[in-house]
Amino acid sequence: MCGIIGIISDKPVADPIFSGLKRLEYRGYDSAGIATLVDGQIQRRRAEGKLQALGQELESAPLSGCIGIGHTRWATHGPAIEANAHPHRSEHVAVVHNGIIENYRDLKQQLVADGAEFTSDTDTEVIAHLFSQKLKAKDDVMAAAAATFAALEGAYAIALIVEGLEDRMIIARNGSPLAIGYGRGEMFIGSDAFALAPFTNRIVYLDDGDWAVISGTGAEIFAADGSGVTRAQVVVDAASAMVDKGNYRHFMSKEIHEQPEVLSRTFGQYADPERRCVSLPENDIDLASIKRVILVACGTAYFAGLVGKNWIERYAGIPASVDIASEFRYSEAPLDPECLAIFVSQSGETADTLAALNHCKAHGLKTMGIVNVPDSSITREVDVTLPTYA
Repeated sequence: MCGIIGIISDKPVADPIFSGLKRLEYRGYDSAGIATLVDGQIQRRRAEGKLQALGQELESAPLSGCIGIGHTRWATHGPAIEANAHPHRSEHVAVVHNGIIENYRDLKQQLVADGAEFTSDTDTEVIAHLFSQKLKAKDDVMAAAAATFAALEGAYAIALIVEGLEDRMIIARNGSPLAIGYGRGEMFIGSDAFALAPFTNRIVYLDDGDWAVISGTGAEIFAADGSGVTRAQVVVDAASAMVDKGNYRHFMSKEIHEQPEVLSRTFGQYADPERRCVSLPENDIDLASIKRVILVACGTAYFAGLVGKNWIERYAGIPASVDIASEFRYSEAPLDPECLAIFVSQSGETADTLAALNHCKAHGLKTMGIVNVPDSSITREVDVTLPTYA
């Protein structure tokens, strides 16, 4: 799962962007990069492998500039090499992207026919060339951005910077999370609140289809139809310990050794041993009316779902099933209002799990999320959330 961070400030931004990327390490990645605008020109540093390699690159060739974007990549299109690392460039634009552009082959074929020269195997580079093409045709950054995003199909979170536009950053979201952070005289964008925690706790989450122009003092947000919109600003509490390895060598070791404490803390939120009962957060779900439970997840969350299925059937006496989120939408399993759909995700941002959630909501199911990140996309979409407090 890739990570994005961007900053507009009156101070150099490369170092804080790098620090923000370190807070996104828990998502996993195989390459990383940063681009800034220096005297109106894009400067870029990228590296294959761990962030340490990018840090060494920045030490040997520092980046200045008060506006920039950074990215950690988990390879989907093309191998994990520097040429495929973000940010990608085309003439006067640099872009970072999370997600998958489903129509990138058609767009790439058209762009190559029009003379574009590609240097990577990624779908992301299509966005850079497409924006450059639209900018030439329309000679207006806002119009070029709107036309670019309208042409894309698939899930994406995008941030781009444009040469000559040193006080603006353009971002867009459709199916992949992206948040705007409000600071004092500076602005931030990031994949989640954790990445922005060192800088601000005042966050605006974009809705699907939104795009925005970020300046040093605020954000102008547009819906997919181009109309201006206002999204609610929230104050979040992103605990530093949740994304810090502490004295452990890696996150897996940290998670293994913290399990006894985490289990005790989580059970303490819901279970009352003296009364021998469990209390859930206030919600409108009539659990007595539920006839079937569907658990949907990806990766290790899916394995947790297998355990949950066993417990639900054994102790609640309710039939339960477990589905891998990426396959769930394409199954023909009957869905009805007497089903409870439970979505399990550490980050609360897993794209396939979010898509499955929207699928269930469209069929009128009651929904529950088991996540570890407050204010994540899943928590905002489900009827009730059970935080794991890990």
